[in-house]
Parts: sequence; C-alpha cells; structure tokens
Amino acid sequence: MAVTTLKRKLRRKRQAQNTRVIKIKQLSAKPVIKNVDIEELKKNF
Repeated sequence: MAVTTLKRKLRRKRQAQNTRVIKIKQLSAKPVIKNVDIEELKKNF
C-alpha cells in the first residue's frame, strides 16, 4: 500500500501550532521596565 501525505492538512496543522507558540510568547513577554522620575512628571502637570 502506498502512503500519501496530506499536504493541506499538514499545512493547517503547522499553522495552528505556530499561532499557538506565538500566542504563548506574547502572553509570557514582559514589558521593558524604564526608570521614571516621578518628581519630573509632577512638575510638568
């Protein structure tokens, strides 16, 4: 028996995997913490 690869199904499966990985990376990403001078901000207002 010959085995055929389901290319369309594979492509959909890989796409789902990649989107899942990207979502996980976005959720676990931390924003860059900047040193903010509070007194300087108060002066401006």
